[in-house]
Order: sequence, then structure tokens, then C-alpha cells
Amino acid sequence: MTYVIPQPPVPAVAIAGSSDLFPVHRVYCVGRNYADHAREMGHDPDREPPFFFQKSPDNLLPAGAPGGGDFPYPPKSDNVHHEIELVCALGGGGTDIPEDKAMDLVWGYGVGLDMTRRDLQGEAKKAGRPWDVGKAFEYAAPIAPLHPATEVGDMGQARIWLDVNNEAHQDGNTNQLIWSLPESISYLSGLFELRPGDLIFTGTPAGVGAVVKGDVLKGGVDGLGDIKITVV
Repeated sequence: MTYVIPQPPVPAVAIAGSSDLFPVHRVYCVGRNYADHAREMGHDPDREPPFFFQKSPDNLLPAGAPGGGDFPYPPKSDNVHHEIELVCALGGGGTDIPEDKAMDLVWGYGVGLDMTRRDLQGEAKKAGRPWDVGKAFEYAAPIAPLHPATEVGDMGQARIWLDVNNEAHQDGNTNQLIWSLPESISYLSGLFELRPGDLIFTGTPAGVGAVVKGDVLKGGVDGLGDIKITVV
């Protein structure tokens, strides 16, 4: 078989301490999954069904082995926000996965940023339109190297934090997730067929805020190292 145009490269994320790569199939994001963040966005953090949106695998910005990289400030926006997140990488897939089997799908974990054109997202919300323009733009998903679950264990209780220019902005714990990781995986598998290579950005704690060119963002999740980017 011959492709009529050059085949695009496979989006992939580095593996910590290895030359291997994790090929990415889809990027799912869980919306408003920390109670304090839901409140700061003007919503009641009750246990209504979780909701999801997607970024394109091409939106990933691999941060490199030391956790460094540049994030180009995106066009058409004057209000870009940072959101630090625990990222789950799936090594298995399926549909209608029971909660007690969900963690069997997990290959590993990483630290990511859900960068958001908040002004464009807000305009889309008001108009009842999809959020893609605010969430799925170039370099909108910086991500640090992944760590195998067999090495780091359960990430259900780990500090998650982000500093901007050495000042604390976000500080929470993954035990504060409204929908736990197995719950999110199980629910998501009822909406989509999950596959090996899927990434799940699990939500962000309170403290999200705007960035400007020159800002240095550094954050992490205990046990997974950190991620560091500069807004350029």
C-alpha cells in the first residue's frame, strides 16, 4: 500500500530512564475533577456523571528527559491558563470495563499540563459550542516522560503541585479527585472503545491562572518527577 501524501509521524511520549517511546492513540481529559477547582470555575462539585473532552495527540509537547521545554503562547488569545494534571497511560483497552478491572489497563503515569485558551473556551461555552478552540491547539498538552506503573505503584494518593516563577499556584492531592481513576476509566470505556496508547489527563486542582510570555512553570506529582516549561 502506498500513501498519497507522506505519512505523519506517530505522536509519542518519552519513557523515563529509557530510549523507548510510548505511542499515543488518543488524549482524553476529565473535566472539573477536583472539587476546589470546580468551585473556582463557578460550579457545584457534586457527583454528577463525569464529562470528558479530547485533545489531539498532535497537541502534545514532550518536555524531554530533564523536564524542560518551551511553550509558544498561542494566537487569538489574551488569557491562557495553566492546569497541572496527573496523566494516566493505558497499555490495554476495551469497552464497558468494570471498575474492579480498570486498573489492569494502566501501563504508567506522567505529569502533564492542560494549557487552555480560557477566553476562547468561555466564548464557546456561552455560544453552546464545543471547546476545541480553547483546548485542542498546537502544544496545548505539555507532558513529561512517563513512568511504568510497575515501578511507581498506585498514584491514588500523591501530592500534585505547580509553581509559576517560583511562586506556588496549585497544590493538591490526587486523593481529592471527585471521580477516581478506576471510576473515570470505567465510565469512559462506556462512551468510547479505549485502546492501548490512550492518555487520560485526570483533572486539575484549584489555583489555575493566566500565564504570560517569560513565565517559567514547574510542577509535579510525587513519585513522578516534575515538568518545567517556559512560555515564549
